Order: sequence, then C-alpha cells, then structure tokens
Amino acid sequence: MTEIEWWDYDDADEMAEAVAGDAAFVIESALDARGQAVIALPGGKTPLPIYQKLADKQLDWKRVTIIPTDDRLVPMGDPLSNVTAMAKVFLPVKARVMPITSEAATDYRAAGRAADARLQDVHWPLDLCLLGVGADGHTASIFPGEDFEEAVAGPRERRAIGVMPGDLPAEAPVARVTLTRAAMVTARALTLAVTGQAKRDVIEQAIAQGPSSPYPIGRVLADVELPVDIHWSPA
Repeated sequence: MTEIEWWDYDDADEMAEAVAGDAAFVIESALDARGQAVIALPGGKTPLPIYQKLADKQLDWKRVTIIPTDDRLVPMGDPLSNVTAMAKVFLPVKARVMPITSEAATDYRAAGRAADARLQDVHWPLDLCLLGVGADGHTASIFPGEDFEEAVAGPRERRAIGVMPGDLPAEAPVARVTLTRAAMVTARALTLAVTGQAKRDVIEQAIAQGPSSPYPIGRVLADVELPVDIHWSPA
C-alpha cells in the first residue's frame, strides 16, 4: 500500500511557500548529484503561486528542465496552454521550459506519440512530479474515457499519451497530452498540492479504494513504491 503523508496549512499561500521550499530542495539535491534537474509541474490556477515562489528561489535555473504534467492541444500563447503559463514565470530565471505539445492538433493520439518521442530525449526518471487533482478526481489530464486504461496501465516505457476526456471540461473543451501513470510514479519525488475539502474527500476515498478506484487519482496512487506527500489547504 502506498505510504501517504498529509501536510495541512491554514491557507493556500502558506501551502505554496511550503511546496516551493520542498521543490527547491529536490532540485538542489538533483543539481548536486547529477548537475541537472528535470521536474514536471501541473497546470491550472492552484499551482500558480507555487510557481512564483519557486522561481524566486536562488537556484542554478539554467540546469533545470521543466515540463508540464499535461497540456491542452492548443497553440503556444493560447490562454489554455499550460506550458505558456509556466514559461512566463520560469523563462525569466533562465530555466529550460519544454513543451510537450505546441499546436492545435487534429489527431490527439499522434500528438501523444510525438510528445512521448520528445520526452525520450529527457533524462529520466523525473526528479520531481507535482500533481494537482480536480474535483472529479482527475489528475494531470488522466480522465475517465476511452484512453483511460492506456494512460494508467499502458507500457511502462511510455512517458506521454494523447487523450480525449470522456466528458470534456466546459472551461477547456479540447483534447490533451498527458504524462502516463508510469512516468509520474517513477519520479524520485511525487507530491500533490490541492485546496478545498471536496478535493480532499475525493482523494481520501480514492486512496481507500486502491487499485479498484474509479477515480483517476486513485489509480495513479495505487501501489506507488515511494512515499507520497499531499499538501492541502482549505482554500
């Protein structure tokens, strides 16, 4: 069973400071050990304060590669583009921000294969994988749908896959590319950052359900070999 440790905070700002501090420690350790670091960060609004606090850390950012855990199939610069939001924060400090997709592709599965090929050239495993969780239990862009099983139980060497959520979110009704479960859980550090009681309830239920969970986060966390930190604030 996965070893889970919850870290509770009074508010999102306090959580962001703690997560940024932990991420900086992981990056510094990787730089000391290998001279480079590769981390994956989530999209959405919750992690934006974490990005800024992390970018403020005095690190050798030129040796740090940042990839999104997932992205929407939209052009670079589009408001729905996760990597665009990351680039605005981390390019000024000279980090390498690497897209896993950069255009509005009509064939999302082909886009996933292209992303997987691109990521084969990146040092693996990830030093850090930071995940968010939706109120419906999705994480990264692993949603229920026809691509769900391949995302959570496909070949271990596959790092990314194109997916079409079964129910497209109204705020972002486009196909996506996501890291696979195997790419996430092999990271040297796996961390979640979430806000709100509803999400906490979903995560706790998903963890209790284990490999049989209908929630994507439950399937991702089931039987993870390394300890997982979950950072949570009520809002």
